[in-house]
Formats: sequence, C-alpha cells, structure tokens
Amino acid sequence: MGEPEFWNNSEKAQATVAELKGINSILKPLDEALGTSADLEALEELAREDGSLEADLATEADRLEKLVDHLELTSLLSGPHDSCDALVSIHARDGGTDANDWAEMLLRMYSAWASKHDYTVELLDRQDDTVAGIQSATVAIKGPSAYGYLKGEMGMHRLVRISPFNAEGKRQTSFAAVDVAPEIADDDSEVEIRDEDIREDVFRASGAGGQHVNKTSSAIRLTHFPTGIVVQCQSERSQHKNRATAIKMLRARIARLQEEKREAEQLARYKLQPKTGFGSQIRNYFLHPDQRVKDQRTGHYVGSFQSVLDGNLDGFFDAYLRWKASGSAPTADDD
Repeated sequence: MGEPEFWNNSEKAQATVAELKGINSILKPLDEALGTSADLEALEELAREDGSLEADLATEADRLEKLVDHLELTSLLSGPHDSCDALVSIHARDGGTDANDWAEMLLRMYSAWASKHDYTVELLDRQDDTVAGIQSATVAIKGPSAYGYLKGEMGMHRLVRISPFNAEGKRQTSFAAVDVAPEIADDDSEVEIRDEDIREDVFRASGAGGQHVNKTSSAIRLTHFPTGIVVQCQSERSQHKNRATAIKMLRARIARLQEEKREAEQLARYKLQPKTGFGSQIRNYFLHPDQRVKDQRTGHYVGSFQSVLDGNLDGFFDAYLRWKASGSAPTADDD
C-alpha cells in the first residue's frame, strides 16, 4: 500500500484495503488479548501482596474473557467465502401491503447493523410497492467477514403486529424472505459463467420513482440455465452498469449454491425447511401482544423489538455461528 502506483488501479487497491481490514479484524483483537493476558499475570503478582487490587484483577480477568470469547467466535468464520462482502436480497412474501412494509423495515435493519460496524451499504436494486414499502431490494454490504456474519439471516422472517394498514386494527402476520450470497471477485476461477449459459432480457425500469428508476430500457434480467437462478438490476441509468452488477449478483448466487452443496449438513437443513409460508420462518418478530424477537433455530431471544430493528443483531449472529458449529437441532416453534 506504500508503493506510489498503489492507487493507479482503484478497484484493485480497494480490494487490498478490504483484505487488510479483514486481517486486522483478527490480528488486533489477538494482540490485545495477548497484551491483556501479560498485564493480568503481572497484576495477579501484585494482588497477592496488595489485597486492594483484587477488584482491578477481577475487572481485567473479565475483559480478557470477553476478548477470548470474541476470538473464539471469529474462528468460527472459517467457511470458504466467510471473509467476503455480502449481497443481501429481501423479498416481500405473504401479507400484502404489510409484507411490503416489513421488507423495507428489514432493509433498514440490516443497513443500521452495517452502519454500527462501519461497513458500507450499496443499493444494487430496489422495487418499490405502489402503496408502501418494497417488493424487493438487493444491497451490497462491504466489510470484514460481512458474508460470514450475515449468511445465517437467509430464510423467512415473520412479523406479527397490529396492522397500520388495516382500518379495523386487526393483528396481521406478514413474511419477508432474506437471501444472502458472498460477493465473489471477477477473477475467481471457482465460479465460471459462460455466455451461452445466460439469457439476457432488457426492460424498462419501473417503480414508484426516484433516482434508482429511469424511463429508458436499461434494466437487465439474467437467467442462468444450468442453475435456474434469475437476477435483475435497474439501479443505474446505464445498461452496461446494470449488466455488470447483475453479473456480480449472479456470480454471488452461484458461489453460494456451490457452498451449500459442499456443506452437506447445511444443505440437509435447507431441505427440511421450506423457503416460504407459515411455519417455515427462521425468526419471529412480535409487536403484539407483547414485544419480543426469537430465533427459531438457536432459541436466542431479545425482549425489545425496536432494539433489533435498530440493527442490534450481533447476539443473533453469534448464537447462529455457535449453533451451526455445534450441530444442534432446531428449537420448538413459537405460536
């Protein structure tokens, strides 16, 4: 990075900077834990002679325990693509307008989590609903091990609340599907996309308006015949840019599919879990009759709905990584 020509290739330079951030996210906590361990050992010697230092000793021991716990969690991010950036797609499912609104709430939730961790969020595609919320959206979340943390979010998210769109004030259950894939570099030989395997459709961007919508035929939809994967992008006015982004999204989806095939245990869980509909959710979010959020796989529970929507998701991510490593069975469903 100190070389004069480092920034001549901006894309390559940014990839190197991202790699450095990923390395530092492991090495810096490790250095801190080793330093704290040495300090704790010295403090223990002093505390044997001076009893007033016992409180400080306990504080430092607790700090070291948290550092080691974090390092242990980081070691669980060992998948082939866990260090990659993440492409997160959100789709409204059952629930009408409430589901569209719920999908947009989830989009804000993941964006808030990314902001708390100084990750960047780039909007790749967004389909607004005519009444409220979104039909679907895809964002790229860039930061150390973004995919490793977010991959456990893939599945159905269920919201139960008093509907703001129902004049009678009835309780409404709505669903939104979240899909997460790793962002793969163009030169990654593991994912090969042949032109003859793709059908490209060009269409006019649509939606409720805004900068991400235009009136020319610049939107791109790609269909990958071998896998049946379909992706689309209309966030840019340029057809060329939209195609480049769609290829990136397709590459990510194929990489994730290959990862699923390699991980037999994970694939088996997906086979047992339907992708859509009541009873298939990975997490329940309740605003009525009381506020709570519970993950159906790990049992992790938070009593504040708003805290979770504000992006405080680390507890769910940690619990998922530990649950996956332990090979535990899913917990019982909530009502």
